[in-house]
Amino acid sequence: MGTLNSDRKLLLHFRTSYFTQWGEHVAVCGEGPVFGNWDVKKAHWLSCRHLGEELLWEGIVQIPAVDEFMYRLAVVNEAREVLKWANERHTVVLPEGLEDGAIVDVDEVWTDEGHPSLVLARSAFARVVWRRRSTARGGRVLRQQPLPNEVVARFQVHDGELKEGESVCILGGTAQLGNWQLQEVLAMVPISPDTWEAEVRLPLSSLPCTYKYGIRRADGSLHLEAGENRMVALPANDGARPPALVARFDGCFRRAQRWRGAGVAVPVFSLRSAQSVGAGEFMDLMPLVDLCAATGFSLIQVLPVNDTGVRGTWRDSYPYSSLCVFALHPLYLRLQALAEPLPADIAAEIEQARKQLDGKEVDYEATMEAKLRIAREVFDRQEAADMQSEEFQQFKAASWEWLQPYAVFIVLRRVFGTGEHWRWGALSQPTQDMLDRLSAPDHEWHASLQFCYWLQWQLHRQLAAASRYAASRNVALKGDLPIGVDKRSVDTWMYPTLFRMDVGTGAPPDYFDPNGQNWGFPTYNWEEMGKDGCRWWRRRLTHMAEYFHAYRIDHILGFFRIWEIPGDCSSGILGRFRPSIPLSRNELESKGIWDFDRLCEPYITDEVLRETLGAELAVEVAARFLQEQAGGRYRFRKQYASEAALQAAPLGRLFSDLRGEKEQEVVRRGLLSLRQNVVLLRDPEDPTAFYPRIALNTTSSFSTLEQHWRDELQHLHNDYFHHRQDALWRQQAHRTLPALMGATDMLVCGEDLGMIPACVHPVMQELGLIGLRIQRMPAEEGASFGDPLSYPYMTVASPASHDTNTTRGWWEGDAARRQEFYEEMLAGDGTAPEQCTSAVLEHILQQHMDSPSLLAIFPLQDLLPLSPCLPYLAPDEEQINDPTNPRHYWRYRLHVATEDVQADDELHCLIADMLQAAQRYHGADAPPTS
Repeated sequence: MGTLNSDRKLLLHFRTSYFTQWGEHVAVCGEGPVFGNWDVKKAHWLSCRHLGEELLWEGIVQIPAVDEFMYRLAVVNEAREVLKWANERHTVVLPEGLEDGAIVDVDEVWTDEGHPSLVLARSAFARVVWRRRSTARGGRVLRQQPLPNEVVARFQVHDGELKEGESVCILGGTAQLGNWQLQEVLAMVPISPDTWEAEVRLPLSSLPCTYKYGIRRADGSLHLEAGENRMVALPANDGARPPALVARFDGCFRRAQRWRGAGVAVPVFSLRSAQSVGAGEFMDLMPLVDLCAATGFSLIQVLPVNDTGVRGTWRDSYPYSSLCVFALHPLYLRLQALAEPLPADIAAEIEQARKQLDGKEVDYEATMEAKLRIAREVFDRQEAADMQSEEFQQFKAASWEWLQPYAVFIVLRRVFGTGEHWRWGALSQPTQDMLDRLSAPDHEWHASLQFCYWLQWQLHRQLAAASRYAASRNVALKGDLPIGVDKRSVDTWMYPTLFRMDVGTGAPPDYFDPNGQNWGFPTYNWEEMGKDGCRWWRRRLTHMAEYFHAYRIDHILGFFRIWEIPGDCSSGILGRFRPSIPLSRNELESKGIWDFDRLCEPYITDEVLRETLGAELAVEVAARFLQEQAGGRYRFRKQYASEAALQAAPLGRLFSDLRGEKEQEVVRRGLLSLRQNVVLLRDPEDPTAFYPRIALNTTSSFSTLEQHWRDELQHLHNDYFHHRQDALWRQQAHRTLPALMGATDMLVCGEDLGMIPACVHPVMQELGLIGLRIQRMPAEEGASFGDPLSYPYMTVASPASHDTNTTRGWWEGDAARRQEFYEEMLAGDGTAPEQCTSAVLEHILQQHMDSPSLLAIFPLQDLLPLSPCLPYLAPDEEQINDPTNPRHYWRYRLHVATEDVQADDELHCLIADMLQAAQRYHGADAPPTS
């Protein structure tokens, strides 16, 4: 707050329109004791009244006369906790010499922090893809003094999409605002990169006055904003003196057409080029950037690129199981770029490896062996020169906090033969002294550590070069932030208190897997993470921003609540949400439910055994795996009491007649089904708390209960999963997600598929998070397919993802759904064609391009079949991942080289025409948008 004059008082009249929920209030918080000194508990509450269709919040605050004051609006609950903030703090500079009792009217258009125009304008993404952006800023507004019968009117508006040479102005229904004459507008001044302001004296007799903001283009033409006219008016103050100043904070310029773009999605490992060895590489992104720039695409989306080398086998091909969230994966190394020039013998070795590994799919183990072996040979010859270079030394110094423990971990894993660091004895609890001792220059491991440092430097150089090149061609790179880290990782070794290591992370049964998913990651200890302001997350995102301009949060629902699974489970069925409000013993007993052992233990009887395994196997299974209890019930023997133990049971040895894997799998599924036949799950930390087993009504344990218990438990189940957690999960998301989003200026997208709580989409909208829409996985309850033309703007429209089959694969693999889609979404008559022809595919892709979504992103496998020139590949060979298979081999590789796609002019023209028809084309010759 500016200079105080305690002899004079000012009356500040705040107004804003905002529809609150029951129990919510709008408060004004700011500097100085009157506003609570930014303590929202002491903020000034506004009162509300209905004004037409609006809910108007207003209030008068008396303050000592000052030069200026700063404030911010917030929505709070009855406990004065912030539910959401308005977009920003506002500084109101006051006219000089205001009289005692002078009124200042502050009228703000409520604007969420997540308003699309603000989120986009302030992002690294926009700096890359928006061409010829205005750089105007730092203007100075000429301050006015109030005169008799006049009021000073101050106008402020945001717009971050201006092109070079464009400016913002005001046009309105009074002489000072041009009397709606296009030649007489009031020019505004850019006070920041996306904020414009103007000030003018208006006669009291001219109020109320309507107005609009406009954009004056470089050619002199004027473009007015969309929507109804705005209005500046005097407050109804029952004959009191008029305000000396009316400050209008008008939010964002209302553009008739918002920016929309398109992109391609492809894992880096799936790329193929004339130089790549065994798998796609970071430098393969450069020709893909050229392809995007030529066709009008604005973005390339990739899967996670962190090191996943946990096991040292092909299972490390899974890109979401990070060994270290900072280290890059050596799989993406371009060997030819390690030295200039390359020694002839090494160049020949690289070419030989390239030819041998140029297979249909990625051979992960062979590719890793070749790249690490050849890289080590280059390092042994280049070490002295490279390690002493200024560039390397700068990288090492900037990365040392993660680079040193990463390299030590790599060596210790080799020494101990496992990444299970809890088995490393005294070395399982690292300290800085220990790290320094093991990485000392005179230590026997020094050369191996130096190689790790050097290898990460080379990977950094190559990905950073690809990122810079993409930005130079106005193509953004979008990364992927995995929801978890592997238990056998550097991060869990270094920061064990940040993770709950005795449980796992996954997803409840959904579209992808009716049994749920168990990813095996530890869950996050958010309470511990919050103690230092989520520094681990901030470091992680800051590092990611060195390479990417946008990112996708994998399984964003995990930041509202995570599906936490006991550590001895192999599936996702027996999980529960964390955080969540459990069912208490008292709550259950009040409804007449009391036999908790019956509800929590697997319900196994002779009848259940026969129904699950058949009469012949039931007896033998009972004898080997179960113990008979009173009342005709069975329980699992102690050594087989968990899913993990049942998965590991050597069925071929236990059952002499079960020779084939299929027969064994049938029995194993039966045993797991018996273990999962429960109604309630006990809380391991609180014996009086219980959680409903998801889909409990599908179990035979439930069906044999008396009707009253079934009715009550079904109601509690539905309440637990769909209602009672909403306020808690909203609060959790507002605690976790801002920590990620505030760390960088990358544009943030969230993968919001699956079981979506009611609070998710409103919170994403408030925070400015971009959601995902996949047509065959509709967000609308009861719909068979999503309608791209009805998608919200802050979404990504995509026909498929890496977790689904491609559009062609889906079309040709499901006849019933194909026919339904053909009739409902393509308005087709008769029988749908069995093959997804290029015409059908083009129609589906064009639907997505025509959507209102901010971005339309297409898997590269959905675009290549549009070409009549490129070789054919069967659709079932294009799928990247099978989410139902936890041991899936991530090895899909494009069947054509990027150079061949670059040479396909016919495909270029077709894609460019489709993007132009949808007004998503942003090539070098793209027309201006308004």
